[in-house]
Amino acid sequence: TDAEVSTRKKTFAEVQSERLDQAERTVLIKCPSKINEKKLLQYLSSHGNVKSHFFFENRGISALVEFSEKSSIASLQDAVGIPGASEHHVVPFKSRLFTFTLKNPVSQHVEETPLRLSPQCHIPVKDLIQKLCLADSISSQMYILLNEYQLTEENIKLRFLACSLVRDFTRAYFPDSMVKPFGSSVNTFGKLGSDVDMFLDFRDTGKHATKMKKGPFEMEYQMKRLPSERLATQRILSVIGDCLDNFGPGCANVQKILNARCPLVKFSHQPTGFQCDLSVSNSIAIRSSELLYIYGCLDSRVRALVFTVRCWARVHGLTNSAPGTWITNFSLTMMVMFFLQKRSPPIIPTLDQLKELADEKDKHIIGGYDCSFVSDLRKIKPTKNTETLDVLLGDFFEYFGNFDFRKNSINLRKGKEVNKPESSPLYIWNPFEQDLNISKNVNQPQLEKFIAMARESAWILQKEDKTQQMISKEPWGLAALLIPFGKSNSSRMKNRMKGIGSETIRSLLDSLKLNNANSQQKAVGK
Repeated sequence: TDAEVSTRKKTFAEVQSERLDQAERTVLIKCPSKINEKKLLQYLSSHGNVKSHFFFENRGISALVEFSEKSSIASLQDAVGIPGASEHHVVPFKSRLFTFTLKNPVSQHVEETPLRLSPQCHIPVKDLIQKLCLADSISSQMYILLNEYQLTEENIKLRFLACSLVRDFTRAYFPDSMVKPFGSSVNTFGKLGSDVDMFLDFRDTGKHATKMKKGPFEMEYQMKRLPSERLATQRILSVIGDCLDNFGPGCANVQKILNARCPLVKFSHQPTGFQCDLSVSNSIAIRSSELLYIYGCLDSRVRALVFTVRCWARVHGLTNSAPGTWITNFSLTMMVMFFLQKRSPPIIPTLDQLKELADEKDKHIIGGYDCSFVSDLRKIKPTKNTETLDVLLGDFFEYFGNFDFRKNSINLRKGKEVNKPESSPLYIWNPFEQDLNISKNVNQPQLEKFIAMARESAWILQKEDKTQQMISKEPWGLAALLIPFGKSNSSRMKNRMKGIGSETIRSLLDSLKLNNANSQQKAVGK
């Protein structure tokens, strides 16, 4: 669609600021169960023009309502009362979260037009597999999966609203602060149901720089000085965490994890239904989000392949939401990007090529690392590669099933295999912090499990007789890859493991036992 193209061509920064602005004009309403959409909109319109709205299910029915003007929210807030504090005492914080109940609930005999509820989570894999079997090619199967799993317009609005509501709190202390989402919420690779990573940003967007040049004085604020940036971050997050815990409507299970490599506050935001992680501005993480955004916008095959590989990895227990020795989704995504850079001709450019295209405003040096790359998508030449996703999926498994992980590492800057700088089983260069391996956590057994699964998947796709399977209603193509393998063909799996030392198989079994112990520790370990 045209709308799709016009949103796709915007730069990352443009999309972000539009969404943040939209969120500032938005409220969230818990509705009565017998809500009449027309009546609700009619009432809300008395406070100003309603630009968009949708309903979703979250312990009852909720509505997200976006006004055209921010002033409409103040007008609505003036009309809203504080809850009667008969059994509970309330913290009198006036937010943009409201509960509407009907004054005179009429027994409605009139058949209401049912509300259209916007789904906020994806369908279970078993339902997905049934849908996939009806498709006519692996390529269309992959687009079906993408459509079922990717973030919807409504879900993205809800994510930005969650950030905006947290920002209302941080502003009490830091009036200029912004709370922005990063990672999967904004990089085009987020799946429905994933957490919202958000960060607190204090950077004034260069608006002071010009004013400071005028006048005869060097002028600066007196501020509290602390021995390290880390300590400042910990103190700020500690206070904001307490604030959300004590006063934040709908903020529950607030955990302050201040000694992590990247200090953060975890909480569940009940009104939107999201699990949130709040940290303090991390410029490199934002550059990574933008890099993936660019790759995701360049060619529709990129996202289809990433979503497919991640779903496949999850089904076969190669990834796990608990931290551990598993491959992460971020590492998998980088492996897919690398594979697409290696096609002939390449489907996406290398990071060095994107850096070549950067102009002055794209220059970013962060902590001594060069994080520059082009932000204007129009400057990047579209690929001449016309391979189908059917070919790409099979070749992805083939490529990594036979990759020389012992010797080579994966480098997205160069788009080629380079000798490993150190002996981690899987070495993927951090695209920006060039001395870091983003997959340092992965151990040998997990890598070998990945290789075995990739080989098995390549084999299944090669030997497949699609027509026969479609006639006999068996899962075929991608559907066949999303069914755990051990069920029917464990003897074949043993062959895939050939050449993989028996001591590794023993440690693989140990790691599986560990997995079970770990998943019980999940809550503690995070």
